[in-house]
Amino acid sequence: MTKLIEGATGVLVLADGTVFQGVGVGAVGDALGEVVFNTAMTGYQEILTDPSYMSQILAFTFPHVGNVGVNVEDVEQMGGAAETAAVGAVFRDLATDPANWRADGSFDAWLKRRGVVGLAGIDTRALTKRIRDHGAPHAVIAHDPQGGFDLEALAAKARAWTGLVGLDLAKPASTLQAFEWNEGVWDWPEGYPTLAGGKSVVVVDYGVKRNILRALASTGVKITVVPATTTAEEILARNPDGVVLSNGPGDPAATGEYAVPEIRKLIDSGKPVMGICLGHQMLALALGARTVKMEQGHHGANHPVKDLTTGKVEIVSMNHGFTVDRDSLPEAVQETHVSLFDGTNCGIALKDRPVFSVQHHPEASPGPTDSLYLFERFRAYMGD
Repeated sequence: MTKLIEGATGVLVLADGTVFQGVGVGAVGDALGEVVFNTAMTGYQEILTDPSYMSQILAFTFPHVGNVGVNVEDVEQMGGAAETAAVGAVFRDLATDPANWRADGSFDAWLKRRGVVGLAGIDTRALTKRIRDHGAPHAVIAHDPQGGFDLEALAAKARAWTGLVGLDLAKPASTLQAFEWNEGVWDWPEGYPTLAGGKSVVVVDYGVKRNILRALASTGVKITVVPATTTAEEILARNPDGVVLSNGPGDPAATGEYAVPEIRKLIDSGKPVMGICLGHQMLALALGARTVKMEQGHHGANHPVKDLTTGKVEIVSMNHGFTVDRDSLPEAVQETHVSLFDGTNCGIALKDRPVFSVQHHPEASPGPTDSLYLFERFRAYMGD
């Protein structure tokens, strides 16, 4: 077992006993999760509050994280608890004092308030290469100002964790009761506008991001968000013009045990249905396909995806550790998008119904706006 370096106040201990040592930041204590890396160069606050990262420790490949501080407007999760987003964060450099006119606090203090354990000062390139070559490891991230770490016990804790496979995280990430949403995307300099909607859309919340709701609202629809366990009968009783299956964390097959039968009923209703990320995976399951765990997953704001229906290549934002097995897609399903990094499936559509989904996050928070047209495509399915 690696010996502790004098002065180390933070560690990341992998299940195989590998130890990364540095400076502890954020909350004091330890957190258990799967370590993944994210290649985005901006949007760290949105990334760390994305519910899709629940039960994961996030390593940033960009070295300068936290330098522009934080604010109350860039939080993506609907709830505020750290356990419904990333539980740990790893950086190359310590954050400097906030340097942005929108900042209302420091990054370190924000991590402390949220209960997120952080680690700075390690070789994030070496960690990223390890994940690239060997897959996303189970690990414990720990912060102790006195440096009192039992490395063997932390490694044992990481080894004992069963991981994300078979884990339903949508229920704890979801809202507990239905609510209305009418806030649109940021409009300089006023901020987020309040919009009047026309067509009605029900969003099934498996861990939805605020900017997905904002992008959807900006197409001119009235939104009702409902819990992950809401039945198809309850959704259809609201007589929506369309249904969105949101992003979220965990294993789609586990969440699908209760969600997939309801999704099948929504498809059979003839209503337009759009799936995003976890919603995409569970829509595929409902149509007869399979999902599988990826070695590293896709996490970043610079992923090239080809829209096979238009021939265009988009740069998109992604965050997922499971993927739809393209070879399992039934005849009635058309593959619409593919990753140009590894050829994995990134979108599907039914050939005979207004039903489609994408693996990436078209709201682009953070990221480019190449895929915002997908919300307009969904809106067009609902007619005038």
